[in-house]
Amino acid sequence: MFIKIAQLFLSLTILITLHEFGHYWFARRFKTRVDKFYLFFDFLFPFANVLPFSIFKKKIGDTEYGLGWFPLGGYVQIAGMVDEQMDKDMINRPAEPWELRSKPAWQRLLVMLGGIIVNLLLGFLIFWMVLWAWGKNTQPISGLKYGLQVDSVAYKMGLRQGDFITSLDKKPVVSINRIPVEIIMNKVATIEGVHANGEKFSLPINDIDRSVILKNLKTSPFIAPRNLVKVDSVVVGSFAANSQLKKDDYIIAVDGVPIKFYDELKAQLYPNRGKEVKLTLLRGKDTVSSLNKITTDATLGITIDNSEVYVVKNQSFGFFEAFVQGSQDAWEKVVMQAKQLVVIFTVKDAYLQIGGFATMTKAMPSEWDWQNFWMFTGFLSLALAFMNFLPIPMLDGGYVMFILWEMITGKKVSDKVIYYANNVGLYIVLGLMIFANTDWLRDMLMK
Repeated sequence: MFIKIAQLFLSLTILITLHEFGHYWFARRFKTRVDKFYLFFDFLFPFANVLPFSIFKKKIGDTEYGLGWFPLGGYVQIAGMVDEQMDKDMINRPAEPWELRSKPAWQRLLVMLGGIIVNLLLGFLIFWMVLWAWGKNTQPISGLKYGLQVDSVAYKMGLRQGDFITSLDKKPVVSINRIPVEIIMNKVATIEGVHANGEKFSLPINDIDRSVILKNLKTSPFIAPRNLVKVDSVVVGSFAANSQLKKDDYIIAVDGVPIKFYDELKAQLYPNRGKEVKLTLLRGKDTVSSLNKITTDATLGITIDNSEVYVVKNQSFGFFEAFVQGSQDAWEKVVMQAKQLVVIFTVKDAYLQIGGFATMTKAMPSEWDWQNFWMFTGFLSLALAFMNFLPIPMLDGGYVMFILWEMITGKKVSDKVIYYANNVGLYIVLGLMIFANTDWLRDMLMK
């Protein structure tokens, strides 16, 4: 867990620092004074006067650079920027030449877009560099040996163990891990494929199905490659660690019931939760028996070797090829953010799947992996750019909205209106943050 937290912490630190640098850079280009540039907050956010102190600070020129004690986000304090923490008296004073308020609308617009621009460029750059350095791994549908393993949600929809999904809305499936994303985000209406017995199928999908798939994705993958039950490793400290199980063993029966695939093993483990079962193992050419206790979560304490049952294809890219593909992949992530926002408001109970820091921590690999780290950081950079562009007062997009109104109508929104709008926006954002970061509580209550 420590490694997961450390990766998320480093990722957010990089992104927040560069986001704030985007505002800082444009402000300094337009000769606007920047009073503070802080990583983390030097107060109890969002209360600017509560517990104000810094771990480190140093003033260079007009700007105080520092490290705050409250490890959430960071900020630049730009002179004359009307925000929810600014002294209310400031809005009643005339603007000074070095203040943001005195600058032309187009300059103020670029200052407020600075963080978004940096996050967008960084996201595209990371996707480009990752593809150039490591390439891209996919699970082609053609590489399946035993078809798909389906969870209970997929089964209720009509999919069966060993199915091959060939197309979605008549469009050929290229990669297995794209299937749930396409169904939810692109509102696929029909799944086409072939059952294990060779019979073709066409299954309709509706919004209720999408809602159920989305609801269960945190705990179950909907579909996955169908695996043989070949032991890859035994988890240290598990019940299996005290049994006869060894790497490369095949589990071929549970209490005398023959099994071949992992879904068949799960079907036998579930009714035996908390009990001891007799496993029959194939070890080379020998048959071995082992008594194993099943956890209350219906697990054995082993990981499965899936190298024999499906192909993971790695596609490498040259420098310029990586730029083209990376740009396409990054833009798709931006579009997916917009589609995800639509899904939240159009798919039943989709808003309940909004997650916070706990969800992001779970998404990080348990071992330090630079490829996964940078891919996650690139995605998060694009997500931050999108979220900050939303026209909510206090966010960058809220300021952009007011400035665009001024540029279109020729009428500047008063500082007083912006001040009070930002105070309202603050509570909206705080409410969203609290909701997102209590996802663990919602998950617990829904069990």
